[in-house]
Amino acid sequence: MISAFLPKKIRYTGKQLSSLWVYKNFGLLGDSIVAFIGSCNIPFNLMADVEDVRGRHKIYSSLMLHFIIEHFDGDLEKAVLRQRLMASIVKEALEGVCGLRRRGDDLYDGNRKLSISVATASPVSTMIHFAVNIETKRTPVKTAGLNDYKISPKPLALKVMEAYTEEIQGIKQARSKVNWIK
Repeated sequence: MISAFLPKKIRYTGKQLSSLWVYKNFGLLGDSIVAFIGSCNIPFNLMADVEDVRGRHKIYSSLMLHFIIEHFDGDLEKAVLRQRLMASIVKEALEGVCGLRRRGDDLYDGNRKLSISVATASPVSTMIHFAVNIETKRTPVKTAGLNDYKISPKPLALKVMEAYTEEIQGIKQARSKVNWIK
């Protein structure tokens, strides 16, 4: 599993949630998790979550810490499980700083939403976009952000990517060391 923090700010529009985006743009081939900082403004025609499209839910943040995860398998259910694993890892990384709770694949501090997330599949891979607000200016719903807790995004990103990579490698090792039941 490859991980990288992308130093250049990238405006997330939903186009980044496409097969091989990390390889095409950064030369990182294979299962990967990358993080970057940038705004988020997803037009309805690029939203993967049809519920958000049907509900006309605007997804916007002036500044977020984004994660793009890609696994080269076609199992959407496994991708959703990984998405929830990612939410748990981020929650754990922020433990003690704020009173977060995980609801499905999103994180909340009270009634303020801290994250957005979606998992999807393509013919060649499954992908996850998970992002945490840094700033909360002009968000369409009540939000919390890393600035509220005085948390620097890059060290958090590195910690989360390391934990996610370790979990995925641990899962692969666990499935490789057991014998079948006769």
